[in-house]
Amino acid sequence: MSRDRGVKPSPPEQVISIIAPGMRVLGDCDAEGAIRVEGTVQGNIRAGKAVVVGKDGFVDGDIFTQDAVIAGRVKGVLRAESRLEIQASSQIEGEIIASRMQLEEGAMLNGTVQMGRDVDSIPRPSDQHHSPIIPEKATED
Repeated sequence: MSRDRGVKPSPPEQVISIIAPGMRVLGDCDAEGAIRVEGTVQGNIRAGKAVVVGKDGFVDGDIFTQDAVIAGRVKGVLRAESRLEIQASSQIEGEIIASRMQLEEGAMLNGTVQMGRDVDSIPRPSDQHHSPIIPEKATED
């Protein structure tokens, strides 16, 4: 039994979720706060506040967040709506979409980069609606 000591839980946007070294996540991660990846994620990551990929971290999927700091490996689309920091130890393969970006010497980046104020006009994944494919009826001539 635990006693209520009047401690209020932290708001979700202030919580940091950690994928620890040696941990592997298969599937998408979604958080209102921040996500720190020190292990492996095979899936997409959405974080309302920030995503940090540590030196030994690996993300095989897309990342969508406000701020991102990358020191490990990312393979996929990386969208940072506010700020992206790519550290010297990082290896990125894919598309980068960011309002602002800092790239340290030594970082490996293979892919396309879109930057600037017009980044907001690029559709976010949740904005893209896919219409169902309805097969056409075969007609007899």
